[in-house]
Amino acid sequence: MVKGNLYFEEFLIAGISLRTTNEADQSQMDIGNLWSRFFRDKVIETLPRKISDEIYCLYSGYDPDHLNIYDTTIGCRIESVKNLPPGLVMRKISSGKYAHYISAGKLPQCVVATWREIWQTRNDRIFTSDFDVYGEKARDMTFAEVETFLSIV
Repeated sequence: MVKGNLYFEEFLIAGISLRTTNEADQSQMDIGNLWSRFFRDKVIETLPRKISDEIYCLYSGYDPDHLNIYDTTIGCRIESVKNLPPGLVMRKISSGKYAHYISAGKLPQCVVATWREIWQTRNDRIFTSDFDVYGEKARDMTFAEVETFLSIV
């Protein structure tokens, strides 16, 4: 469900990352495996200078859009990259205007449904930093609320 537009100043997240594609639903498998690794390796506990326990799933590095390859990073918002442990990456979420969506329902199906809706909708995406935020309302996997933000003109 579209909630409107918001503006963000640039900020940092740190976590783990991979490169994937939406072709043949490859991203669903890859991103599912990345989430498993995030929880198995307790990445959230290794992040220094973390601002909160909200988990970000960032889509960036598009080549040139969602129809080809892109990066997915799962992590948390951080104050700085100082003392970032080996194996973790830092990514910037670009400042700018973002379309705001809310996914509600069972995880991960509700988020997948929102992204499928986004891919079918004509919008003014600029493919810099798109991201999902898994906050307090996303803890109940049977009925979660996840926010999605798309970088737009």
